[in-house]
Amino acid sequence: MESQTTSDVLVIRPAAFASNPQTAASNRFQTKPSEAADAASALREFDGAVKALDDAGIRVHVVADTLEPHTPDSLFPNNWFSTHADGTVVIYPMLALNRRLERRMDVFERLSRDEGFYVRGIIDLTAHEARERFLEGTGSLVLDRPHCIAYACLSPRTDMDVLGEFAQRLDYDLVAFDARDAERTPVYHTNVVMTVGGKWAAVCLEAIATHEQKAVLEQLMASGREVISLTLPQMHSFAGNMLELRSNTGVPVTALSSTALQALTKEQRRTLEAHAQLLPVSIPTIERVGGGSIRCMLAEIFLPRK
Repeated sequence: MESQTTSDVLVIRPAAFASNPQTAASNRFQTKPSEAADAASALREFDGAVKALDDAGIRVHVVADTLEPHTPDSLFPNNWFSTHADGTVVIYPMLALNRRLERRMDVFERLSRDEGFYVRGIIDLTAHEARERFLEGTGSLVLDRPHCIAYACLSPRTDMDVLGEFAQRLDYDLVAFDARDAERTPVYHTNVVMTVGGKWAAVCLEAIATHEQKAVLEQLMASGREVISLTLPQMHSFAGNMLELRSNTGVPVTALSSTALQALTKEQRRTLEAHAQLLPVSIPTIERVGGGSIRCMLAEIFLPRK
């Protein structure tokens, strides 16, 4: 049975971070256009987040982005690949043309050659792009790995047909639903609506269609997790975009942004702290310009060692 958490994450150090006009229409979390200073600010925030993770005992595998081709969202690698404990890597179809340029096979060669990870095989779902069907990795998918359940809110970036192929090929059950933000626009990625930790889960039920809330909640509770209910304002502050990891000494660590931490109530914080050490990182530029938070920056590595 696959663990829910890992001690290894891969991150991409951005070369030219900027707001992405090709994703703005579907990502309402992008609230600030690019300015000349944003790339430098994002780089400082990125380096600070890496240091915080490293200090907490998380093994952070840093890969440098390249100036060409220009990939403004490269620091969100979890959208184009996921890894699994049997050695499988999944490559995903993405909506924005310039985001497809982020996919780099040399990443897996490096993980194998330099870090000792074993890649058994690659499942490539990118052929769906020709039919304008997309599934953007663990942005579109929030995985309950031990129980093989994939939660997904349908959106322009999360297509039911691709979800079906993912579920079939990786033997996952699906919990698909509709989720909308405060302006009733479909939420672009599931991982801003909810997150699933080892013994807890946080979800913005307010965002989920009323007739589907019960099914989502019951499935989360059936897995034995304590459920934290988030409000729409908390979701817009990236409180759903947390990620539980495991330090190299086995300590549970939940990474979240300072924005998300400030949005949580004292009771919610206490609940989270009962399950894992909280690790806040300050990434306001990345959140406002990129429309994603710390979970989006972390591509978990579940691959076995050689």
